[in-house]
Amino acid sequence: MAKFETKYLGNLRTEITHLQSGNTLTTDAPPDNHGKGEFFSPTDLLASALGSCILTIMGIAARTHGFSIDGATMETTKVMGTGPRRVAELIITITFPHNNYSPKELKILETSARECPVANSLHPDLKRTVSFVFKE
Repeated sequence: MAKFETKYLGNLRTEITHLQSGNTLTTDAPPDNHGKGEFFSPTDLLASALGSCILTIMGIAARTHGFSIDGATMETTKVMGTGPRRVAELIITITFPHNNYSPKELKILETSARECPVANSLHPDLKRTVSFVFKE
C-alpha cells in the first residue's frame, strides 16, 4: 500500500509527497484550464503514469525472459475531451534501440504493454493507441 499527502499551494498548484520516500512533485493547472503549465498537470500525471507503467512492466517481462529493453523511449500525447472535461485519448509511441527481437520476444513486449496495472485501472472508454518503432 502506498500513501501520499497532497497540499494545495495556491495559484492552482499542489505539492504531492510520497510518504515512504519523502520525494515530492508539484502539479500546475495547464494553460488551457487557467494555469501556467509550469509543472505536470494532474492529467499529465495520469498520461505519464500509463507510459511509465508500460515501460516498467515491459522491462520486468524482458528481464524475466532474458532480454533487455534498455534504451527504449516513449512519447505520449494526451488528447483532452469535453462534456465532461477528461482525458479522451492517449497516443503512445514506444521506440526500441534495435530491431533484433525474436518473434517470441516481440509477443512478450506486445502483451506486457497491454497488461500493466495502470492500463488495467483505466476506464475502457479511454482510447489508447500504442505503436512500436524499432531502430535499424
